[in-house]
Amino acid sequence: MGAADIVPGVSGGTVAFITGVYEELLDSLKKMTPASLAIWFREGFGAFWRHINGFFLMSLFCGILLSILSLANVVTWLLAEHPLLVWGFFYGMVLASTIYIAKPLPFRNPLIVFLFVVGVVFATGVSMIRPAELPGEWWVVFLAGSIAICAMLLPGTSGSFMLILMGLYGFILQSLVEFNLVILISFAAGCATGLLMFSHLLSWLLRNYHDVTLALMTGFLLGSLSIIWPWKHVLEMVVDRHGKQIPVQQENVLPDQFLALTGTDPQTLPVLGVALFGFILVFALEYGANVYRRKLQK
Repeated sequence: MGAADIVPGVSGGTVAFITGVYEELLDSLKKMTPASLAIWFREGFGAFWRHINGFFLMSLFCGILLSILSLANVVTWLLAEHPLLVWGFFYGMVLASTIYIAKPLPFRNPLIVFLFVVGVVFATGVSMIRPAELPGEWWVVFLAGSIAICAMLLPGTSGSFMLILMGLYGFILQSLVEFNLVILISFAAGCATGLLMFSHLLSWLLRNYHDVTLALMTGFLLGSLSIIWPWKHVLEMVVDRHGKQIPVQQENVLPDQFLALTGTDPQTLPVLGVALFGFILVFALEYGANVYRRKLQK
């Protein structure tokens, strides 16, 4: 989840979904309320820890944090040196995730189809929004974190991409590399606030409107494929506060058009190869998660 959340256009929520921990994550997060603190004071820390599924949350968030801290430099380098292969790999993963989540949905239901289309249109529309350039103040970073984490929880919507739209993706990534504590603490506090609030809403939706919520999420996933299509032609660039050029308007093109427009090798076969690997990896993770769940049930 941490590795996926670093890459713009890819959602850690997607990874949580295909590994079978998504609903347990939401159910655990929604238990972190003032009532759970009352359990702590009344029955002790052990009862509180069991109530919030503490070992599960600690394991998951330690894994996410470790992944983000250790992979920030690696992902930055890969996106700079081998962007087509990175996008190809995640394109295959997201495509397979879309098929996986859509598989059990009753598409004969008109409402399911409608919400699926709404999700596709929304995610595609978000990809066309012109990025802003928000200031890197601590309170702005706090608000950005609360918004980004909501996107990270939704399969198909990327918290990293939301940070790009706010003009803060490079700033946050650089703060990770430089270990800027003020910015990192502000961002983490915003993420924690958004996580606790949004998880209650998502958990309620999945409990009461399971199929229609999944239909909307699947639409988000399919629409997000336009964001992570590997071959893009940059139509407009801007210079950010650090002097780096940031693309603000791009169009998806075919590999042969990419070569003609950019003069860069489209690496068609390697990109298709890593996309296939990403596609297979999703179903391998699904299979492994199912085997693990069956063992637990025994």
